[in-house]
Amino acid sequence: MGFWRTQLSGPTDPARDAGWEDPPPRKGFFTDTSICIGCKACEVACKEWNGIPMDRLGMTGDSYDNTVSLGASTWRHVAFIEQTTEGVEKARESGKRLVDLGMPSIRPSERLGTEPLVGATAMRTQDAVPAGLPLGGPGTAASLEAGPETDLSDVDAAQRAAEEALATGTLPNFRWLIASDVCKHCTHAACLDVCPTGSLFRTEFGTVVVQDEVCNGCGYCVAACPFGVIERRDRPEGEKKAVKNEGIAQKCTLCYDRLGVDQKPACAQACPTTSIQFGDLDEMRRRASERAKTLHAKGYTEARVYGADQNDGVGGTGSVFLLLDEPEVYGLPPDPVVTTADLPDIFRKAGFAGLTMLAGAAACFIGRRP
Repeated sequence: MGFWRTQLSGPTDPARDAGWEDPPPRKGFFTDTSICIGCKACEVACKEWNGIPMDRLGMTGDSYDNTVSLGASTWRHVAFIEQTTEGVEKARESGKRLVDLGMPSIRPSERLGTEPLVGATAMRTQDAVPAGLPLGGPGTAASLEAGPETDLSDVDAAQRAAEEALATGTLPNFRWLIASDVCKHCTHAACLDVCPTGSLFRTEFGTVVVQDEVCNGCGYCVAACPFGVIERRDRPEGEKKAVKNEGIAQKCTLCYDRLGVDQKPACAQACPTTSIQFGDLDEMRRRASERAKTLHAKGYTEARVYGADQNDGVGGTGSVFLLLDEPEVYGLPPDPVVTTADLPDIFRKAGFAGLTMLAGAAACFIGRRP
């Protein structure tokens, strides 16, 4: 498809825009942060499968977060965000405002279900409830069978504490928001649009992949990404040997090599709680919406979906998230915009300016006496 026929904003099929004639359904992630336990299995699996070198070793002083952010050598980043009662209250009030704007309604407190949100979202310090436990309740989409090493007494204590807090209307004294972040594989990807060498390309699955052997390390994609995902890989401080793809832009490929043989990405395969789900993007968006409705019905007004709006500044993303607070709390932009969406307006204004200059020059010559 030619450049002028390629859509630069709004809902579209990015694979067809890229010239794939009969692409399969677009693939993507749904990351449910409400059941992430912070085990970092996704980080490890990603590094092992893709041969990504270690980086940022040592203490950061930022809770249990030792990878800090996404980068050239961190394609999955598990963030630990600590919140007090005040933070939880602000998150729920902010969520209520979203519900008032047309999201699913909240059931009255006396009609709330008995399946509490615990662990990864709530913990009362006086009850010594451990963080990072999955959503409880048999028969729910997020319920998990306790493994052989699970301390059932801790699970029961967490359930009872959350049920008591829900029944009395009290908020936890402390909670962690745990979220596994990843490249968004935007519908309209700024990194791909500005690449001068064609190193970044759109796959038949609608994802965006870097070709290491084509990238010249110019860094245009780094500045263009509205999420700060893609980076050039640098040699770790103190490392004397060269690292793989040093100086080359790197980011998540959504395990393109695995998709080609009908396998899940490594991170989704390794996730023990199904916090990271993979499949057809339309299905992932549906699951995210249903999950938000379920949490709203249980009184957790802070739940919201991020990345599923096809009319946002990037046309929606290939990585959809269920968040429990404002996107900014997770380090995500509330309104990401791909800069190339302004190209038609820029060209239009440049054309008007050029025509004005030509008209002025022509008037000068036409108006002169012979």
